[in-house]
Amino acid sequence: MADWPYRAALRMMGRITGSHWPAGTQFGYHTPDRPLMFDFPLVDLPARSLVLLGAISLVAAMARGFSGFGAALIFVPLASTIVSPKTAAPLLLIVDAVLALGFIPNAWRNANRPEVGVMAFGALFGIPLGALALLRLDPLVIRWTIVTLAALMLALLLSGWRYRGKPSTPLTFGVGAFAGVCSGAAQVGGPPVIAYWLGSTMPGANIRASIILYFSASTAIAVATYLAGGILNASVLGLALLMGPVYGLGLFIGARLFGVADESFFRRICYALIAVAIVVSLPALDGVIR
Repeated sequence: MADWPYRAALRMMGRITGSHWPAGTQFGYHTPDRPLMFDFPLVDLPARSLVLLGAISLVAAMARGFSGFGAALIFVPLASTIVSPKTAAPLLLIVDAVLALGFIPNAWRNANRPEVGVMAFGALFGIPLGALALLRLDPLVIRWTIVTLAALMLALLLSGWRYRGKPSTPLTFGVGAFAGVCSGAAQVGGPPVIAYWLGSTMPGANIRASIILYFSASTAIAVATYLAGGILNASVLGLALLMGPVYGLGLFIGARLFGVADESFFRRICYALIAVAIVVSLPALDGVIR
């Protein structure tokens, strides 16, 4: 297969990130026994893998920018077929966290901070357990775990189920702990939190602010945990520098589509993209479609 689409895409990525090509070549290392490589500090991936990773980042960010969810359910399963799960999870964590910083001040003013604090306390226990699984388990087992968690979270979203009971401190803590395990292992802890709070009697603006503030807190916990476990390393940061602009573009496009495209239709597209991502990411299909 010709390499020109990847060369063209990498030329654009190079202009965005300010990277360069090795001396003596126009586009990068490319020999019969070595695939086209992108010359960027800390990153050592074939050009084709980087372009595919960028495309996944763009689609995942568009889903999140429009609907507020779905990025992890699309990105982590698919990215784990290109890089290891131990790279995919912290990569999304860093890129999404940096670009979401601007939402924190407004969320702090409008969130139910006591309830967020209880749920974040639960995540403080859950995230390290999920990260430990990510660190210790065999990569193939981790991939199956990620696909299974993503499928369960998609089923929860599709069901439309909401918790209708009265929130309690032990239950809020438990939801935070369970979401923390899912986040630590695969960054897919959003649906349990959303299903729990959307059924509450809080006004919509307070629910949204509480969700944002909780994920800001859980992100800080996850970053500290990944750093302590050696999961968040220089290679992940290098990839984050490359994928950040692409992810930001996807968020911008998705946000612009909000209010223009039909919301219910776009949500169905997001669900379909998540389902496709889950199927394509199945380890059983290794060697068949990859």
